Amino acid sequence: MLVALEVGRKRTFATALDWPGWCRRGKGGDAAIEELLAYVPRYAAVAGTAFKPGRVRVIGEVAGSATTDFGAPGAMGDWDRVDLSKKDGTRLAGLLDRAWAAFDRVASVAPEHLRKGPRGGGRDRDAIVEHVRDAERTYGRKMGVAVPPRTPWPEQRDAYLEAVRAARVEGGWPLRYAVRRIGWHVLDHAWEIEDRGEEVSNPPE
Repeated sequence: MLVALEVGRKRTFATALDWPGWCRRGKGGDAAIEELLAYVPRYAAVAGTAFKPGRVRVIGEVAGSATTDFGAPGAMGDWDRVDLSKKDGTRLAGLLDRAWAAFDRVASVAPEHLRKGPRGGGRDRDAIVEHVRDAERTYGRKMGVAVPPRTPWPEQRDAYLEAVRAARVEGGWPLRYAVRRIGWHVLDHAWEIEDRGEEVSNPPE
């Protein structure tokens, strides 16, 4: 399993390059990898029977930025710029589609109001769903696939998947980076809804 590290001043992200969306953070590389491995069962539920991660092999690291320390992976490495074959594109598009399906499932059964953070912050379910949708419009433009305003969500997703399957990029983000960034954003918020929703549904006695 090929893993890349994005190293910020406060946080480090560990990203499984062949498994878009499987990306976690920690205070340093070892902690980030440990957190990544802790999510094996959760990512396996998304990726299905094809998920066979194997042994971790760190192939490199890139310097992070304020985005990294804020809590999002935002740096590209040489591995992101490797040309995407149509075979790879089909595989990655399938995994991204599974990430979207997982997000939809979680959102469909979550309570409307989610547990707040330690200072009362945090979006509720519908606000997170809209945030993910709006962010994907931005991500699409960055990968060279613009959709008209108010495009239905399924059509928006289909346009992105078509570009990935065809290994077609028209400027902006390399497709490998775009897929892993979108996948991370989708699953990070799916797991957030899941965790915060469970605590509301099952309050301590």
